[in-house]
Amino acid sequence: MKFLIVFLLFLNFNFFVKAQSNVEFFPNNLTVQPFTANILEPKVGFLFHLSENELRLDIGNSIDILRIKKGDEWFSFGADLFTYTLLRSEENFRFPVDAVDYLFGFNFTYKKFFEKKEYGFRARLSHISAHLVDGRYDWQKNGWRDGLNPRVYSREFFELMSFYKSGGLRIYCGFAYLFNVKPVSIKKDNYQIGFDYFLPNFIYTNFSPFIGYDLKLIHLDKYTANHSLSAGIKFGKPEAKGLSVYLNFYSGKSIHGEYFDLNKEYTAVGINMDL
Repeated sequence: MKFLIVFLLFLNFNFFVKAQSNVEFFPNNLTVQPFTANILEPKVGFLFHLSENELRLDIGNSIDILRIKKGDEWFSFGADLFTYTLLRSEENFRFPVDAVDYLFGFNFTYKKFFEKKEYGFRARLSHISAHLVDGRYDWQKNGWRDGLNPRVYSREFFELMSFYKSGGLRIYCGFAYLFNVKPVSIKKDNYQIGFDYFLPNFIYTNFSPFIGYDLKLIHLDKYTANHSLSAGIKFGKPEAKGLSVYLNFYSGKSIHGEYFDLNKEYTAVGINMDL
């Protein structure tokens, strides 16, 4: 209901400015592109761990529902709906599902152009819940693997990420406030900083090498640093649809809510459809 009220208020704002603005419903691209190395971004693809028999499956998308262009300023209201799933690799091409996390919510974005640069922000109001799945259960031993039983994990949070972009380089920083979280022992503040860079005009316009780094400080009983480094090639323009193939290094607490207090470190090969 709260989300619906926010949406209706935004529609009223749309009609107020329509006379002097260019209004689009469901534009073809996002006002603010996903931050390349950030874990919580919309993806449709796989991440194959090289050091262990695990892989991540992402199915999801972010869309701009409404965009208002007013001179050199863009305002957008959109939605986020995606899952990120942990699977194991076994013989005979079997991939039991171990754990799955769901994220859904709304976002508001702002971007301003000046010269050949731009700056702005993305605000999110989102919910995440996490669950163990039957692939984690050991039917022969009649119990959960490694003695890790299911536990309640969910959070509702507000996230604000600001950015500055010049050419192919974009730097960003922000924070998240968890206004409702379980387990209640988890603290409510997280902080984030990072960058991504797409090499412009490399060979030809539809071939885009990129690199990105993301540092997130999460607050459990103490602050812990999560590092994510990605580098690869996108077949397509940086801010358009395409296919990305990349290498990712991750070190920090697990991104999956059921394992939120467990350390993970891995290198993985990723394939992502940028929709």
